Amino acid sequence: MSELTMKQTKSQINIVLNAKNVNYLPKEETPNRIDYHQHAVLKEIQKELDELVGLSGVKKLIKEIYAWLYINKARQANGLKGNKQSLHMIFKGNPGTGKTTVARILGKLFLEMNVLSKGHFIEAERADLVGEYIGHTANKTRDLIKKARGGILFIDEAYSLARGGEKDFGKEAIDTLVKGIEDFSDDLVVILAGYPAEMDYFLSLNPGLPSRFPLILEFPDYTAEELVQIAKQMLHIREYELTNEAERKLREHIEQLLADGYQRKFSNGRYIRNLIEKAIRKQAVRLLHEGRYDKKELMIIRERDLVVE
Repeated sequence: MSELTMKQTKSQINIVLNAKNVNYLPKEETPNRIDYHQHAVLKEIQKELDELVGLSGVKKLIKEIYAWLYINKARQANGLKGNKQSLHMIFKGNPGTGKTTVARILGKLFLEMNVLSKGHFIEAERADLVGEYIGHTANKTRDLIKKARGGILFIDEAYSLARGGEKDFGKEAIDTLVKGIEDFSDDLVVILAGYPAEMDYFLSLNPGLPSRFPLILEFPDYTAEELVQIAKQMLHIREYELTNEAERKLREHIEQLLADGYQRKFSNGRYIRNLIEKAIRKQAVRLLHEGRYDKKELMIIRERDLVVE
């Protein structure tokens, strides 16, 4: 029995993204040829996914979800029973690993496949759900659910809802959220996200949640090579490029950070974005002093522009 099948028997699917030597998904046994004229939605979604570095596991899962939705419609069109599955999810990973981006892409997919009526994206945190007095929390949470109906409700750092003990209003928010999921399951997808260890603890405190959030996606930190690729991609979009010396400096800096165990402290893709934006500002100051404004120089990020700490 495959690992994926074993997980499904426990009402959960665990997908590990970017992990080396880990493959929870069975090898594809079907032909890779797809008629994209017939599957324009999948083509558009895959185009967005291809722009993301890594995340091979989540890309496969999204394709599986599309295939299930499409085939389910085909079954119904042929008089067969439709197969209903919960699409609420838990995203476990450190900041900057692509969780929010993937959630937005899922919103587009579910809109196009008529799973959701609007496909909009609502991002929330503890303060958006938890009130300051008795009864306030339930109202805030219900209002948020109402606002998110028809789309994706993405709750970041969801584990913080259970941090305050018995007298904390976070438990009330969880209970109200669960009821909202049951009441509006036909037009709402809820994603709970946060650090892996904290999310595991959060789920252990709320035994009723795993069955309501059957899709669990794990987003490991990017490798050094993937982070360099992300940096080059960000620069390419902005019409910049690194010199060989600058790329070497960037790679060595990232490798050192990872070797020193800074994964928890540094925010993966967000860290790279901040580093790149700082380099662009440094390049601008350098060119201002040098008085060099030709097209080639305007595009080049040199080693001295890349300030690492």
